[in-house]
Amino acid sequence: MDYDYLHNNDSEIADTVDDQVSSDKPRILLMGLQRSGKSSIQRVVFGKMPPNDTLYLESTIKIQKEDITRSFIDFQIWDFPGQVNYFDMTYDSQEIFGTVGALIFVIDAQDDYGEALHRLFYTVTGAFRVNPSITFEVLIHKVDGLSDDYKIDTQRDIQQRMGDALADAQMEHIHLTYYLTSIYDHSIYEAFSKIIQKLIRELPTLENLLNVLCSNSGIDKAYLFDTLTKIYIATDSSPVDMPSYELCSDMIDVVIDIECIYGVADRTQSSSPEIGMDDTRLDGRELMQSPTSGGSSMDRGSRGGGASEGSSSDAAQHNRAPSPMEAEASSLIKLDNGDVLYMREVNRLLVLICLLRQDNFEKHGLIDYNFQCFKEAVTEVFEFSQKRNTQQRQLSVTDGQESQST
Repeated sequence: MDYDYLHNNDSEIADTVDDQVSSDKPRILLMGLQRSGKSSIQRVVFGKMPPNDTLYLESTIKIQKEDITRSFIDFQIWDFPGQVNYFDMTYDSQEIFGTVGALIFVIDAQDDYGEALHRLFYTVTGAFRVNPSITFEVLIHKVDGLSDDYKIDTQRDIQQRMGDALADAQMEHIHLTYYLTSIYDHSIYEAFSKIIQKLIRELPTLENLLNVLCSNSGIDKAYLFDTLTKIYIATDSSPVDMPSYELCSDMIDVVIDIECIYGVADRTQSSSPEIGMDDTRLDGRELMQSPTSGGSSMDRGSRGGGASEGSSSDAAQHNRAPSPMEAEASSLIKLDNGDVLYMREVNRLLVLICLLRQDNFEKHGLIDYNFQCFKEAVTEVFEFSQKRNTQQRQLSVTDGQESQST
């Protein structure tokens, strides 16, 4: 299939590509037609832009690159203009796709997606020839205004048509993963969580640690979240259901909102005063907060063998500056159905959020001890990952210098 795409601002885009290809970080490419929602996704997920503000974004005319370096998440995300054919002879496809970890193609489900499927086929087959190790992800986007039946029919139709096109081209071995997404709900975060997990080499180790924690602590479900993006980088082996994920994701917003009111502006200064809260309850997806001066459902700075339960020591805690060892956050939210959401901060980049029954939480001393063991193990894995990444970058720089000298 040959398609004639526009080449607006080719020289500017080519210069941008040349400037970026020297980086050795794995890349995630956001591609798709114009106005399909690529830039909105990037701004909402990684830039924390309110979804309604994306209505005023202009069309992308050159590559928008962003470095994402947080805990185990370490990659570059490139937002490509929708009107340019990067397999044209004007560009070096090897330089663009050679080190790509994932290619995300965005399809506007509310528009006629016939042309988008042609572009998807052209992009996937071309990128696969350059780099067969790329994982291909398809976001069937803007489904918030569609009925459930229409969403399912649209996804089935897209999968069927792409499967037939790849089979006709004898390239059915190319695997595409499809997601129904919208920036107005949790679906986009759920999709990016699964996409990014494929790029995390430490994922099997993290999953095993979470499985051990859950089995030894009576925890029903556990997520390891990146605090900024609300992407969970690992979870235990039990199935993920959207309601529990949405509750855990909303809990991060609750903690951040309360911290903005009662906490310190910069938590990286290791100064987080304790916050007292009465029981915080959730009814479905509605979050209701009742901050008081005496309770302790949210404890800022508690760690070690047990959670803080008394209110008599709260005043003393308020009157002294917390030590760096007490700078981690913890939070407890009781649900109307009797379950408990329990959050513990692993470090300033990662939080562990667990869902468990209230009777199991009575053994919170055991849970806190097991959490400390889990935290130490995750820290060791993270330090090893950082050391390996540093060595690989140094080796890459050395190889580049040697190739230039020859």
